[in-house]
Amino acid sequence: MLTILGFAMIATFLVLIMMKKMSPIAALVLIPALFCVFVGKGAKLGDYVIDGVTSLAPTAAMLMFAIVYFGVMIDVGLFDPIVRGILKFAKADPMRIVVGTAILAAIVSLDGDGSTTFMITVSAMYPLYKRLKMSLVVMTGVAAMANGVMNTLPWGGPTARAATALKLDASDIFVPMIPALAVGLLGVFVLSYFLGLKERKRLGVLTLDEVLVEEKESETVLVGAGSGSTGKTVTGGSGSGTDAEDGDEERFTVLDPNRATLRPKLYWFNALVTATLLTAMIMEWLPIPVLFLLGAALVLTVNFPHIPDQKARLAAHADNVLNVSGMVFAAAVFTGVLQGTGMVDHMARWMVDVIPEGMGPHMALVTGILSLPLTYFMSNDGFYFGVLPVLAEAGAAHGVSPLEMARASLVGQPLHMSSPLVPAVYVLVGMAKVEFGDHTKFVVKWAALTCLIILGAGILFGII
Repeated sequence: MLTILGFAMIATFLVLIMMKKMSPIAALVLIPALFCVFVGKGAKLGDYVIDGVTSLAPTAAMLMFAIVYFGVMIDVGLFDPIVRGILKFAKADPMRIVVGTAILAAIVSLDGDGSTTFMITVSAMYPLYKRLKMSLVVMTGVAAMANGVMNTLPWGGPTARAATALKLDASDIFVPMIPALAVGLLGVFVLSYFLGLKERKRLGVLTLDEVLVEEKESETVLVGAGSGSTGKTVTGGSGSGTDAEDGDEERFTVLDPNRATLRPKLYWFNALVTATLLTAMIMEWLPIPVLFLLGAALVLTVNFPHIPDQKARLAAHADNVLNVSGMVFAAAVFTGVLQGTGMVDHMARWMVDVIPEGMGPHMALVTGILSLPLTYFMSNDGFYFGVLPVLAEAGAAHGVSPLEMARASLVGQPLHMSSPLVPAVYVLVGMAKVEFGDHTKFVVKWAALTCLIILGAGILFGII
């Protein structure tokens, strides 16, 4: 019964938010509360929620101060060169912009933290998508998939969990997986290319001066936009590499080059603090929430020494802080009920039990396929510490090595990064001003395809 109720709760949540019948925060709170009563454990709802909130409180704190930190860095101009560099590569071509999004997300993901990746990627790319009226779900989808592939880095979390759960060395799991993961990342870039072509067909290709001239005349963001393939394509213009076009690039970005919050004299200080912060995260010198708390306090004090200016910066980013932290605490109710009632355990055991006996020698393949739904519907901790050991034991009985099982378990990460149980995804959709349901409808099929590409490559290369 708990198995059925667990799947029913998750399905109800996904249907309601995708149909926009409820907001994600309301659905994350009310649906699990209702199902907790159905299970007959309504009296323990308070304990489940407190347990969930306690486990996610450090994440919420990290996100709150990380949003303030990166918000201040945007204000003072740290990311302006990144925006200009991507703009110089992308011009006003939607295809290049989408590919640039995937590349940027993959590079920034090297720090191993999804929230940081999404903050930097959205900060850099949102102005371009907004100015050209490109689809924002394309941006969030591409960023989530690129980060999902890179999330398998040994310091990203899943690999370390798999190694701990099966008592293996993380490098023995990860290093042989690199070719398959590289194919998966290439798949994300190729998909970005085709999604970009679709956006180009819808919107057209413009030169920067065309966009700016039209913008002055009609106060619209896009020239020649239309439905279907009627978008205007412009291949002429003032030429590339000229001083005039460089000036246009400055004016084209939504990050106003003359805004009052810029601190050009402190640019290298801010860059050094950010590099040190990311290094400290990777090296685990301090807990991430503490690092961002210290970093936010430092950059606020140095860049805005006057108290009223500090209050203004905090107020400017209060919306994002409230939306994201509120979503995380609401998700704590969902995860608390799932785990507290035992739904997760029953769902995992049911999934393992339904595997046919004849699939025993192919348990690595089975694990790779199961990693898609299981890491989407439960936390990485639940999957790697609760489900993977059971699957590995079943595989060992049929001669499948724990290393193969561990590698196969990483396959579902591109889909996992868009799970409603992952706090970082709320940073992504919140900063991009995208409805979570819209993001889910768009990304699930493409993320699942990316997972299957990685699985196929792993089998082809003999890794899994």
